[in-house]
Amino acid sequence: MRRRTGHHTGRHTGRIRTACATLVLATALLAPLPQAAAEEPAPVTDHCLNQGQSQCADILPPGQNGNATLADILAHRVFGTRPGHSSDQLGRYGSLVGGYGGLTDARLTEFFNDASFGVPAGQAESVTSPRPDVTITRDRKTGVPHIKGTTRYGTEFGAGYAAAQDRLWMMDLFRHIGRGELTSFAGGALANQGLEQQFWPQAPYTEADYEAQIARIRSTEGARGEQAMEDAQAYVDGINAYRQQSKDGRYFPGEYVLTGHIDSITNVGEIQPFRLTDLIVIASVVGGQFGGGGGGEVQAALSLLAAQQKYGVVEGTRVWESFRQRNDPEAVLTVHDGSSFPYAQKPASPRGTALPDPGSVRPEQLVYDRTGSAVTGAKAPVRAPANLRPAQGMYDDGVLPPGALDPKRGMSNALLVSGAHTASGHPVAVFGPQTGYFAPQLLMLQELQGPGISARGVAFAGVGMYVQMGRGQDYAWSATSAAQDITDTYAVELCQDDTHYLYRGTCTAMEKLEKRNSWKPTVADGTAAGSYRMQVWRTKYGIVTHRATVAGKPVAYTSLRSTYRHEADSIIGFQMLNDPSYVKDASSFQQAVHTIDYAFNWFYADSRTTAYYNSGMNPVRASGIDPALPVKAEQPFEWQGFDPAANTAAYTPFAQHPRSSGQDYYISWNNRQAADYNTAGFGFGSVHRGDLLDDRVAKLVADGGVTRASLTRAMAEAGLTDLRGEQLLPELLKIVRSAPVTDPRLNTAIQQLDSWRAAGAQRKETSPGSHTYGHADAVRIMDAWWPLLVEAEFRPGLGDDLYRSLTASIAVDESPAAHHGPAGGHSGSAFQYGWWGFTDKDLRQVLGEQVGGPLAKTYCGGGQLTACRDALLTTLGQAVVRPATEVYPGDDTCGAGDQWCADALVHRALGGITHPTVHWQNRPTYQQVVEFPSHRP
Repeated sequence: MRRRTGHHTGRHTGRIRTACATLVLATALLAPLPQAAAEEPAPVTDHCLNQGQSQCADILPPGQNGNATLADILAHRVFGTRPGHSSDQLGRYGSLVGGYGGLTDARLTEFFNDASFGVPAGQAESVTSPRPDVTITRDRKTGVPHIKGTTRYGTEFGAGYAAAQDRLWMMDLFRHIGRGELTSFAGGALANQGLEQQFWPQAPYTEADYEAQIARIRSTEGARGEQAMEDAQAYVDGINAYRQQSKDGRYFPGEYVLTGHIDSITNVGEIQPFRLTDLIVIASVVGGQFGGGGGGEVQAALSLLAAQQKYGVVEGTRVWESFRQRNDPEAVLTVHDGSSFPYAQKPASPRGTALPDPGSVRPEQLVYDRTGSAVTGAKAPVRAPANLRPAQGMYDDGVLPPGALDPKRGMSNALLVSGAHTASGHPVAVFGPQTGYFAPQLLMLQELQGPGISARGVAFAGVGMYVQMGRGQDYAWSATSAAQDITDTYAVELCQDDTHYLYRGTCTAMEKLEKRNSWKPTVADGTAAGSYRMQVWRTKYGIVTHRATVAGKPVAYTSLRSTYRHEADSIIGFQMLNDPSYVKDASSFQQAVHTIDYAFNWFYADSRTTAYYNSGMNPVRASGIDPALPVKAEQPFEWQGFDPAANTAAYTPFAQHPRSSGQDYYISWNNRQAADYNTAGFGFGSVHRGDLLDDRVAKLVADGGVTRASLTRAMAEAGLTDLRGEQLLPELLKIVRSAPVTDPRLNTAIQQLDSWRAAGAQRKETSPGSHTYGHADAVRIMDAWWPLLVEAEFRPGLGDDLYRSLTASIAVDESPAAHHGPAGGHSGSAFQYGWWGFTDKDLRQVLGEQVGGPLAKTYCGGGQLTACRDALLTTLGQAVVRPATEVYPGDDTCGAGDQWCADALVHRALGGITHPTVHWQNRPTYQQVVEFPSHRP
């Protein structure tokens, strides 16, 4: 086993005149001075070039530039203009919807950008040298910074400087979100309260805790740890250099004025300096959003109790396990060659399980001492100066809408084919992270070339010392969220009072962590003055999340994440990925990503092979522990080698993580990794969105001659397909057509649905720009029918309590228009969470078909075909008459009944610049298309 001690929106005429005056004045003030360039280092060999043409491409919408001065924001609000390179990639990204059908390798650059190293002669838009040892060259087409340093410090300084040029305001927002201080910084809007209440309890730390994490990296990771912290400090220094220069030069992001931090006339105010600890904070937000896994054991226990209450303990447990689908034999897998990687399995004889007494669970209170608008929600708009009024209230609903950073949104996908099945004989990959749609984007593109660093790709803004997903000199890599179980719930027995607990037999005081926030109205957010206090209790077994009784004794349920106190340890792995002297092949790549502690699926491609590795600090649990349920907080049931001081333990070694090299193909859309590698949550059964990729790529491989274009077409087609229409509609139609349908209205609906299915079950407009879906009635019927049919299928058999408990564990639906789903509306990512697999198995059981890993009972119509058909037809009839205005009720972006718009992608503005709505795609936000023709000797 592996053991580590540490790592890782018409305006009034007067307003327009005032705004124009502001813009004229701003012209002389808001442009940074040009600076002399440093001497560029020798160019590196780009092994993605084939006879001078690049075979590496990428894209990141809406655009590279994520900063906007006050003049930029006012101009956008009044005239609709946008800063250069802030929105110039959105059209290219969106056009793939209408253009993928006839895609060829030669046409890929219509939809993606050249991802070669460097900037071609005559194509530089700007050259900046913030220090003599680094040059930042931005290309004319996209504005991406190509950072070349003659020293390691200069390279990393340039990375921080360029990050601040592109994302200063966003980075500032995220360090305040992570510290639980967003309302004090950006205003008390309800959504801002929600964001800090979401993230701070997941990673609450004192300043000393942050410093300790930095010290551990320095002291436990050897030379690489020291280098990583030096790189990080240089990155912070670069951020601060631009921060101060932009403040002094008055070309800083205009949001600082609108939120009251800087006076627009006198320039009085400050942008607080960034510190090394801020990188730990931002890393905790990113890791918690995309790299976590597990948890939710209390809700799982409640649904298990509901099943046991209905059916009895033995039968109820069997029913619950059939829905839990920990190791479903029909689930789509990334490693499909039969390899087994047992992890987090259900023990034959569980011990230490701590189920709550029925009715005793209550969530731990987080917010206390509310005053003012924290109680009333009142608005008190300030009297804004005339020149600022066009931007007044832009944050009244928060910097982001509720749910925009739900950890269940986003995800990612990957498609890779080995050279044995491609036209060129070299591997082909189409992959990227699906991180949602924001303005600016959470990710930013960069190229880094300096001593020990050679890469181009993306990094999360604020922690971009290294490229996190992208390409090196002769290889490319990407990741998808893995979500294996690295978080457990413990039941700590209370002693003395509610704030003391037993730790290894000793009554021990819980540690109280607090955050006090207050706010007042600003131009941007008119929320009236208010305040509150957030409070969590920390134990050696993690943060208290619930209170309950177990066998009559009071307990606190805590959440212990293996990466807690290790938020930035993964920096070592990213450092290795950027180091051409370390990553030379698939094997060294796998070793590099093994040092990344967060739960990710990593994919690799060079000219010779493809590879896969699942990373994560997987704790070695005590024997007999069921990781799906709460565990008693007693020493025999702790993680092996557990030391709470720095939250270290024994972790599963390299060989026990799902991994593979040279498999015929790989796909991932956040599906199961491998056989026996058990899932950390519900919803990994016989139907998963990963099937949309797997079916298509398998066919391409069987046919042979795969190209970059054909693999991209497969991705794009899957990204427009309704999972229910492709995978489940055939079974639904088979049942409803098991006898003649005599109702003309229902028969017409069935024919419409079948025609849509036969045409590919896509949610796609009839022609580019029509904003009208083909088979629009069928799509509407399916959207209305699905939640009705699932309830009619399962609720009568499960009963109200168990049905509610299971739907609390996994939502019924996540269509693009399902605003009630985990990801909310307009988020792109769809069909990850839903009752697809349950419905599939149940319908096949009704039909008498063979089912691997069946549900313990058959629910539709009590298992009777006729009764099931009646239930489906009844709900179909209800769906048919439901008007589009009810199916798509409208929101702040779309009018009621606008089907296309209900699905459409909206880049949620984190600042003052908004972007056009574009066609829905279920697709990575940043995406690479690569095929390396050569490799280093």
